[in-house]
Amino acid sequence: MKRVCVNCEDQNDMQAFSGETHTVEFRGASAVVKNLSGFRCPSCGEVEFDEESAERYAEAGDALVMAARAEAGSELRRIRRKLGLNQVEASRLTGGGHNAFSRYETGKVTPTPAVINLFRLLDRHPEEVDRLKRA
Repeated sequence: MKRVCVNCEDQNDMQAFSGETHTVEFRGASAVVKNLSGFRCPSCGEVEFDEESAERYAEAGDALVMAARAEAGSELRRIRRKLGLNQVEASRLTGGGHNAFSRYETGKVTPTPAVINLFRLLDRHPEEVDRLKRA
């Protein structure tokens, strides 16, 4: 049975590969996953991993996401405390729900770039917090 490419829909049979190493990247971090197998489209190069390889590749990506969440949460916690804000006050500044900062700081949710950028600015200019509280 021919494997049709899901990307370009080329009718040529996708070519099997095995033992390859691929790199997963997320927000500047990367992880190397070795010994992957699957199929590659000879026309566009699209890769379709077999089930076991796809699972390992996805786990590596998930680990990068979780590490990025933990790092962002730690940074936000440090800045929030520096500014003397509790989590509810920090959530109000960013327009989030009452427990948004709890979810950011525990790594359950990835904070948006806008939240991270705002708090990085406030880290450099803490005098602006009072102005934002009044707005």
